[in-house]
Amino acid sequence: MGEKDVHAAAERVRPVKSTAKSRQMERLNRGLVAVKTKKGVFLSWRLLGTDPEETAFNLYRNGHRINSTPVSSSTNFLDKHGNGESVYYVTKVLGDQEVEQSHKTAVWQKPYLDVPLNKPDGGTTPDGVQYTYSANDASIGDLDGDGEYEIVLKWDPSNSKDNAHNGYTGEVIIDAYKLDGTFMWRIHLGKNIRAGAHYTQLMVYDLDGDGKAEIAMKTADGTVDGTGRVIGDPAADYRNENGRILDGPEYLSIFHGETGRELATVDYDPPRGRLEDWGDRYGNRMDRFLAGIAYLDGERPSLVMARGYYTRTVLAAYNFRDGKLTKLWTFDSDKPGNEGYAGQGNHSLSVADVDDDGKDEIVYGAMAVDHDGTGLYTTGLGHGDAMHVSDLDPDRPGLEVFQVHEDPRLPYGLSFRDAGTGEILWGVPADTDVGRGMAAHIDPRYKGSLVWAIDPPGNEGKSYGLYTSKGEKLSDAAPASANFAIWWDGDLLRELLDHDWKEPAGIPKIDKWDYHSGRLVNLLTADGTLSNNWTKGTPVLQANLFGDWREDVVFRTTRSDALRIYTTTELTEHRFYTFMHDPVYRLGVAWQNVAYNQPPHPGFYLGTGMDKPPRPNIYTAPCKRHEE
Repeated sequence: MGEKDVHAAAERVRPVKSTAKSRQMERLNRGLVAVKTKKGVFLSWRLLGTDPEETAFNLYRNGHRINSTPVSSSTNFLDKHGNGESVYYVTKVLGDQEVEQSHKTAVWQKPYLDVPLNKPDGGTTPDGVQYTYSANDASIGDLDGDGEYEIVLKWDPSNSKDNAHNGYTGEVIIDAYKLDGTFMWRIHLGKNIRAGAHYTQLMVYDLDGDGKAEIAMKTADGTVDGTGRVIGDPAADYRNENGRILDGPEYLSIFHGETGRELATVDYDPPRGRLEDWGDRYGNRMDRFLAGIAYLDGERPSLVMARGYYTRTVLAAYNFRDGKLTKLWTFDSDKPGNEGYAGQGNHSLSVADVDDDGKDEIVYGAMAVDHDGTGLYTTGLGHGDAMHVSDLDPDRPGLEVFQVHEDPRLPYGLSFRDAGTGEILWGVPADTDVGRGMAAHIDPRYKGSLVWAIDPPGNEGKSYGLYTSKGEKLSDAAPASANFAIWWDGDLLRELLDHDWKEPAGIPKIDKWDYHSGRLVNLLTADGTLSNNWTKGTPVLQANLFGDWREDVVFRTTRSDALRIYTTTELTEHRFYTFMHDPVYRLGVAWQNVAYNQPPHPGFYLGTGMDKPPRPNIYTAPCKRHEE
């Protein structure tokens, strides 16, 4: 795409937003968590996106109220007289009436919760290589409709491969667990699904509006669902002498959240076609998959599955309604008129209503696809490894995108653009493949996000500088942490989540940026756990799992015999509704596990000088309003 085309895209006029529909979201419980600390018992609970503004809360320990007046300015509390044997619940107060009571909650004895795992046995590949399993990426959803999240976990064999490398892998296994460690089901994807970050993208979401989440993923002959039923031909083996799978049918399947039972299966779109159409002749770039959930009609969620981003790029959107998968549209960069969209994809994507029409778009790296499957814009800046979409510059209307890029022949290695039009607001040239990029509000002296980029560990740790959202360069140095950002302590600044890297994994940590001295200050080192995905240093999952608006983080224990969930115990005076009822953030949690995991961001600015967040226009499933 030439410079003229880029500017033409930037000049597109944003549509006037029509009356937006209410979005179907999860019906969550209060998520009350109680954690023993040196000062007493820390309590934290959810303000829901459906709660009236005047909602307040009362807290009870062992059946006795412990607050003198209803708590209305925050959603956390320190019970100085509580102990490890206390049992708590919270009630919702409207006016002078208690109108709702939460489940009773026991006290965590440590600042984390261990969820025991049913670790699979290892195996041996056809070439005689033995492998074991480690807990890898996960997603969450309310699988049984009780208002509490369950965890859907991908088990990664020790011989999983990047697409660039030949070799057999062990099979991919998917488990579901309740937060108390109850094992729900196991799906074996089978020998015809290769293991690696780019192959299995795990979508967990309530797609049909029945109040319970489904699971969507790519399957093949020999996949065994959670009830033992085999999809396709159980004897088929399409692996070639290099361990690659370049032949045989490919499927897209939906599974029942409570049982793992296969509900619907269709042919995977887009199909392989000719290998060279994707950028090589040995199956590397053909087998690069992305996925996401998007509210394409502005009200109910749809499934988006994708293939390719280095050259040809294809996205297909589906609805799952009444037990059936129905295709809505296919976007293909090979289609005449879409040539400028080839080669623009990232190792991840994002989903948001970027053009303010009430319906979601798919931000697919350096390009965006509109809700109706047509191209919204392409910047021509090419592929990259990291991207962040949110209200990064609150002084501008709408959302922005910060992205790093790979090709030094193109104008920018770091770019900052308008998410709705593709207009490049500013950029920084780079003479190398820029490996990591982050956008987070880490300095109260500057409204909005600061953005920076660094090379990953092992690549000399080069910094590309620290910038404001306006493009003002603050320093040549930047935080030596650019993997995940997380709201952890009690202020409005975001902290940084990374790891102390030791190949092939490291000990996860949360640091705060000391903006006065320009250094990282450690807040948490998660001893006894390991990061995922080599130098990426990512957690199993980061999300607002329970408690107030701040985020929780899940790591695997060193032996992968449990998932360890950390929650903050710092008091905060700030009160926001749970991020899980913010559509941009919730969809970010859904796509977080995709390929090169990226942190979720809300659809509004949270930080110094912020406006009050808009109330989400949502309703909670199950609800029949979608039949109107």
